[in-house]
Amino acid sequence: MLIDDEMSARKLMRASINWESLDMEVVGEAASGIEAINVIDDMKPDIAFVDISMPFMNGIEFTEVATKRYPELVIIIMTAIDEFEYARKCVSLPVFEYMLKPMVRAEVTGVLERAKAKLDAREPSGEDNESDQDDPADMGSSSMEQIRKYIEANYTDSRLNLTSVAQNFGFSSSYLSRRFKQETGKNFVEFLTECRMNAATKLALANVKMFNASSQVGIPDPNYFGKCFKKYTGVSYSEYGK
Repeated sequence: MLIDDEMSARKLMRASINWESLDMEVVGEAASGIEAINVIDDMKPDIAFVDISMPFMNGIEFTEVATKRYPELVIIIMTAIDEFEYARKCVSLPVFEYMLKPMVRAEVTGVLERAKAKLDAREPSGEDNESDQDDPADMGSSSMEQIRKYIEANYTDSRLNLTSVAQNFGFSSSYLSRRFKQETGKNFVEFLTECRMNAATKLALANVKMFNASSQVGIPDPNYFGKCFKKYTGVSYSEYGK
């Protein structure tokens, strides 16, 4: 997964690395740490390239959140030379490598080869291999209704995602994802986004500024909020308000 607020940097990474030769693929991108946290449950990357300097949630803050939820995620921090010492001071974080921008293709390939060796050597205990033995045979409609109400009551929290809700109710994220779709007909992200966008449309009609509305509905990155709003309503936030 490529996480960088510069689209040109993400495009260059996609195009310049021979992912297929490494037996890898880019499963997705994000333009901010907040956007990445919102979509990472669906993408389930093994490796994340993370720019250190991003608005609303920088690369260090993203790493702190992401590695708590995904301890085996391989984080590669991308940083400019004037930020390098700051990045290296964050030694308590489980960062696999720090790389200077602009990136050199051969160096990136070398780091990816080392990351692949680490991933290949680990025991098969990732989320895709997660057993549902500890989960109940039947979640029950009452439990799902509680989960729906919990999401509706807490969607304003930008840290809310599939993993955090699953942990709160004592289920594995893979089990909750599957049962949520079965019970509601929507995947978790669709339902969470619907809650946030329903609230956002009311704020737009009340002439609340987009910057304020985005943070009030749990998406503090206005750019990502704008994308979600237009996808949900078909028009921009300002057009909807008019």
